[in-house]
Amino acid sequence: MPLPRTIQRSLNSPRLPVRVPAAALLRLAAIVAAATSIAGFSSAADMASAARESLSAGDARRHVTTLADDTLEGRRAGSRGGRAASAYLAEQLERIGTAPAGESGSFFQPFRGMRNVIAIVRGRDPELSREAVLVGAHYDHVGYGTPSNSYGPTGYIHNGADDNASGVAGLLEIAEALSLLPTRPRRTIVLAFWDGEEIDLLGSRHFITNRPPPLAHHTIVFSVNLDMIGRLRDRTLEVFGSRTAVGLRRCVTAANRTDELALAFTWELSDDSDHYPFIAAGIPTLMFHTGLHPEYHRPSDDAHLVNYEGIPPVTRVALETVLAVADDSGPAPVFRPECRRESESGRRRLESPAPPAVPKRWGLGTREDPGDPTAPIVVRVSPQTPTALAGVAVGDRIVAIDGKPLVDQEAMIRRLSEAGPEVTLTLERRGVLREIRCLAKTQ
Repeated sequence: MPLPRTIQRSLNSPRLPVRVPAAALLRLAAIVAAATSIAGFSSAADMASAARESLSAGDARRHVTTLADDTLEGRRAGSRGGRAASAYLAEQLERIGTAPAGESGSFFQPFRGMRNVIAIVRGRDPELSREAVLVGAHYDHVGYGTPSNSYGPTGYIHNGADDNASGVAGLLEIAEALSLLPTRPRRTIVLAFWDGEEIDLLGSRHFITNRPPPLAHHTIVFSVNLDMIGRLRDRTLEVFGSRTAVGLRRCVTAANRTDELALAFTWELSDDSDHYPFIAAGIPTLMFHTGLHPEYHRPSDDAHLVNYEGIPPVTRVALETVLAVADDSGPAPVFRPECRRESESGRRRLESPAPPAVPKRWGLGTREDPGDPTAPIVVRVSPQTPTALAGVAVGDRIVAIDGKPLVDQEAMIRRLSEAGPEVTLTLERRGVLREIRCLAKTQ
C-alpha cells in the first residue's frame, strides 16, 4: 500500500523536519465528522460502547503494514526510518484530535538523537486529573540487525511487525477509542510511544527522569505497556506485573469479561521491556504480550504473519483496564515493593497444599495470595466432594460467594462455615469468571 505523505516527505528530506499542524480545513472536517458521529448515538452509554467497539482489525493492519514497510528500514532508534515512523505517529494523533504533550507544543520528546512521541487526554476531575495513567508501546526496532540484537541473518531489514508495530497499532486504536468517549475519565491518560526500547529501554528511562512540560505536575499512578500483541494464539494473553499492586489481577479479569481471553498471569519481572523502568520507579504496572515466536528479532518478523483479528480483543482488555483505573473515584493502586523479590519458587510455595481451613464438608483447600488477598487460590480439591463434583479445580481463585465479593481468605472461610447446604462460588480461571453451584453434604 502507498506510504502516508508524512513518511514519504520524511524519507525524502535530508533534515526530517518536525511535523507541522494540519491545515485548518482538515481540522474543520474532523470536527464536523465527530459531531455527525456523536449525533447518531442515543445515549452516552451507546457512545461509550461504540468507543470500545471502534477497535478495528482493519485499522490495526493499516498501522502495522505502514510501520513494518521496508522503506522504514527497521525503525532503528535515531535513524531516518525511526524519525519517519515518529512523524507518522504524530500525524495519526493529530488526526484523532489527541493533544500533544511533548516539548514546545509538539508531540515529540527528544533525547540523545531519538524522540519519544507523547500525547495527553486530560482528566475531568479537578483533583484527580493531577494523577495520570500511562499506556505505552515502543515503536523502534533493530534496523538491519547486528549480532548483539538479532538472531540473524543480519544485514537484512528487520521490520518488527510484531515487535512492536503491533503494540503501537493497539495504542493508536486506544487513542482513537478515547476520543469517542462521551466524557473524559477522572484521571489524566498519557499515551507514550517510546523510542530506544531496543537500546536498554532508553526512551522510557528518559521519560521517568525527564518529564516534558505538560506533564511536569502530574504523578504517574499506574502504567500499562503493550509489547508484541500481534501473535495471539489459542486466545492466550500473557499478563506481567499483576502483583505490583493489590487488585490488579481482578481488574484485568473484569476487563476481560467481553472477550474471555485465556489470561496467563506470570510472576516474571525482567528488565526486557518498557514496563520495567516504571516498576523500578515504584509505579504499579502491567504488560500485555502474546508470546515469543521463531521470528522474534529476525528479518522474518513481517506484517503478513500478524494475527490482526487478535489485536482488537487484546487492546480492548488493555483499554478497559486503563479506564477502570483512570475513571475510579477512589484511591489509585498502591505499589507493592515485595513484588520485586517474589520469585517463581515463591509462587510454587504459595500454590502448594495448605493445612485444612475451609469446613471439611466442602472438600476444599485454599491459600491467600498476598498480591491479591481478595481472591484465595484453590490448592486442593478432595475427590467426590461437593466442590470436586461441581467442577472446582486447583488453581481457581474464589472471588465471590453467593454474589458477594470477598475481602480475604478469612472472610471466605467464615462465609463457607455459615453457609447452608448450597452455595454459588464465583471463580476466576485463567482470567475468565464463572459461577459454580455447590451442594454440600450434611454432617
